[in-house]
This record gives sequence, C-alpha cells and structure tokens, in this order.
Amino acid sequence: MKHKSKVIVITTGGTIEKTYDEVDGTLSNRGSQLQEMLKRLRLPYTIIQHIDLLWKDSLEMTDHDREKICRNVDSFLADQLPVVILHGTDTMEMTAQYLYEHLQNISIPLVMTGAMKPFGFEDSDALQNFIEALFAAKLVPPGIYISFHNKLHKLPGVRKNRDKKTFESD
Repeated sequence: MKHKSKVIVITTGGTIEKTYDEVDGTLSNRGSQLQEMLKRLRLPYTIIQHIDLLWKDSLEMTDHDREKICRNVDSFLADQLPVVILHGTDTMEMTAQYLYEHLQNISIPLVMTGAMKPFGFEDSDALQNFIEALFAAKLVPPGIYISFHNKLHKLPGVRKNRDKKTFESD
C-alpha cells in the first residue's frame, strides 16, 4: 500500500456536529459526530487522529476555550502534522484570530471549518466542508486558514458574512 499521511482532527462542537433530539425537538452538541461521518468516506491514504476536545455551540465559546484549543494545537506542532479543527461558524473567525495571534511562527497547515447545517442533515454542507478542509490541510503551506464552501481563506482578515451565510476575506 502507498504511504499514508496523518492529519489531526480536533472537534470542538458547533452546528457541524449537532444532533437532533427526537424527544424534545432540539439540536445540540452531545458529542462528536466525526467517527460516524468517517465511516462514509474512503480515505485509503489518510490516517485521522481524532481529538474530541469540546462539545460546545460556538456562541458559548470563551477565551478560556480558545486557550484550550491553542494549547492543544501547540502540543502537536512538534509532530509537524496538519491540523483540521471543526468549529461552530458564529465565532470561528474569533478563534482563528486568537490562534493566529497566539501561535507564533506556525510551522504546519491549520485549517478550520464548520457548517451551516449538521452532518446528519441531507442538505448539509458539513461533509463537503470537512472533506475540503481535510484535503486543503494536506496541500497548503504552513499557516492558519478557514475552509468553507469551496473557498480557502488565509488569516488574517477572514470574517463570516452572515447575509451570504459563508466566509470571506480581505
């Protein structure tokens, strides 16, 4: 078999990983949905190392949570492996900016992504965004990026366009 490359995927919650509760009719973060999603993909050349870090809606994210994400990413820098972070879209730009400011001289590709609708919904953008972020992390030079809707944005200067329901950059 050909050489496999390893990618670290850190999950933090957000819409991309919300699940529907049939009893009370709500969507919430109850744990990572990534392992179920990976069963649907063919990744013969990729090894995913999954770190299930947080289960939060990004509107509930604090700087303490961002610091936790930053410390976690920092612990992997010596491994020189690309990192993908699944994150809620409402504050993704804040977390990306925090990482940009606190991870000096980043030597790996770090790609953040999320979704407007969760993995389990038929018309979700989650799978597309995840696959694109995963692929981008294996190809781009070191830096911090947001991958969303078939577009890769390099920090700084990335923001969510709430009217268009996507991200854009300067």
